[in-house]
Amino acid sequence: MAARRLDRRYVERIWGMRALPAAFAPPVPTGEQIGEIWFEDEAPGDLLVKYLFTSERLSVQVHPDDAAARARGRQRGKDEAWLILDAAPGAAIGLGLTRAVTSDELRAAALDGTIETLLDWRPARAGDLFYSPAGTIHAIGGGLILIEIQQNLDLTYRLYDYGRPRELHLEEALAVAEPGPWTPPFAPREIAPGRTVLAAGRAFVLERWTGGGRIAGDMLIVPVREGGAIDGRPLEAGTVWRAEGGAMIEAGDVLAAYPGAEIREDALTISS
Repeated sequence: MAARRLDRRYVERIWGMRALPAAFAPPVPTGEQIGEIWFEDEAPGDLLVKYLFTSERLSVQVHPDDAAARARGRQRGKDEAWLILDAAPGAAIGLGLTRAVTSDELRAAALDGTIETLLDWRPARAGDLFYSPAGTIHAIGGGLILIEIQQNLDLTYRLYDYGRPRELHLEEALAVAEPGPWTPPFAPREIAPGRTVLAAGRAFVLERWTGGGRIAGDMLIVPVREGGAIDGRPLEAGTVWRAEGGAMIEAGDVLAAYPGAEIREDALTISS
């Protein structure tokens, strides 16, 4: 089959939620704080999709780039992007710092907790997209439900965790962090009716499609909301699909993600 639905794996986190929306609820109630749903394939690819559910702030953290990760024996680094699906009033994402600092200043701020106010907290609203390149100091705030598209690496260096009893990785984080402000690395642009490129030029390309057509090449398809179909199967919220060349998608509202810096002009041949 040219498109297949990926399996869900529920991951407990101390900052997660006990009650998830119906589209995401585990098949068996657990009473645990579910923070993430991972969508996994039998053959792991370069990219990974997660849903995140936050009741409080995640740690102030940073991820290595490709070179730093490979120096530690990993295949790749970790760029990531977040599409906000739902946000409580006042929800925010910390992305980059309010000013450039030295490594010594960053170390001191992580140790005394002032890094929490040094972080540039930005309002997060439904529909917002943020792209966080590897090396960006960041923290996702509470009260959010979001889709995360990332390079497939499970490696996080925590700089600060609000006094929670979890391991920090100060030296590793200082070695890879960009201790300064974040600026949006991309400006979304429509390249065809119903096809908008949200991010391109770094580790992966992220597009949003509202039209139908034939998919070329291997990629991940993430329905943003109910509607449409892929190879005749309905695209439901809370699902992720791996599409291979030749899969047909009917009009809906989806994210499409594939590795590499270059936009595939033929990624979607739009139906007339």
